[in-house]
Amino acid sequence: MVKASVLSKKITAVIACYKDAQAIPFMYRRLVDVFTKIGVDYEIIFVNDCSPDNAREVLEELTSKDSKVIAINHSRNFGSQNAFTSGMRISSGDAVVLLDGDLQDPPEVIEHFYYKWLEGFDVVYGVRIKREANLFLNIAYKAFYRVFKYMSYINIPVDAGDFSLIDRKVVNIINTLPENNRFMRGLRAWAGFKQTGVEYFRPERMFGKSTNSMINNMAWARKAIFSFSYVPMDFMIVLALFFLLISFILASVQITMKLLHPELSPSGYTTLLLVTIFMGSIQLLCFAIIGSYISHMYDEIKHRPPYVVESYINYLPKKSADKDAPH
Repeated sequence: MVKASVLSKKITAVIACYKDAQAIPFMYRRLVDVFTKIGVDYEIIFVNDCSPDNAREVLEELTSKDSKVIAINHSRNFGSQNAFTSGMRISSGDAVVLLDGDLQDPPEVIEHFYYKWLEGFDVVYGVRIKREANLFLNIAYKAFYRVFKYMSYINIPVDAGDFSLIDRKVVNIINTLPENNRFMRGLRAWAGFKQTGVEYFRPERMFGKSTNSMINNMAWARKAIFSFSYVPMDFMIVLALFFLLISFILASVQITMKLLHPELSPSGYTTLLLVTIFMGSIQLLCFAIIGSYISHMYDEIKHRPPYVVESYINYLPKKSADKDAPH
């Protein structure tokens, strides 16, 4: 049932832009068409994450023609998660939609998000049923989402990216979270409330080449795992207990053979060397896992802001915004 109080509300679209200058005008036009079709007021926030192309000039022209469009220019590239955070913190809509600037998140899907929101869902996220990518990447993405779902201590939907509509009360909660290692889809799930997914087909970039590389994807996976899972730590405990048991068994066998059949007892340095190398590798793995958690903790205790704003267009910063985003 549609609640009357939800009708005729304002929706803010936050778009993270990096090497997306060519796509920005198309994104704007398609967003306006969608918002006009569903009959809502809108606010569009483009976050220029220090893009090396002419995104700044494109946004200056766009904001001069529509006062409902806001541009945020970051002082350097801080990543899409911090770009979303930057836009969310100054948003004024009753709901916020997060999109990547490359048009791989089709704005037309927002209409389906909107009607789910009217039904009473506080978070509506896009579920990628298919994406235009090579076979290896498709398999890798699907495998990661399912492994991560098993590893995470909260229920993070599989095949769901940042593309979503988030109600204001959930946005306010996410905005108050202090961590700097921000994995938006994890924070969105952690906040709870009533959530649902909308399936959609994810196309390739309209312009240019994807900024995602294998190294970037591995960094994403690392951030997700060490932000929302304790399984690596549990793995070390299981590994330690396993090798303790193996060591006890081998020691028992060695002592028994030495007493009963001394001639069959293994001798020499080869066995000792192999065992030492193997155990050393296990120790290095455990140190790496511990180091990853410590590095996350170190990032948090420095209390650096997650981004720095160089300038706003069509927006007058408030004191709270100044505090959260130095510029």
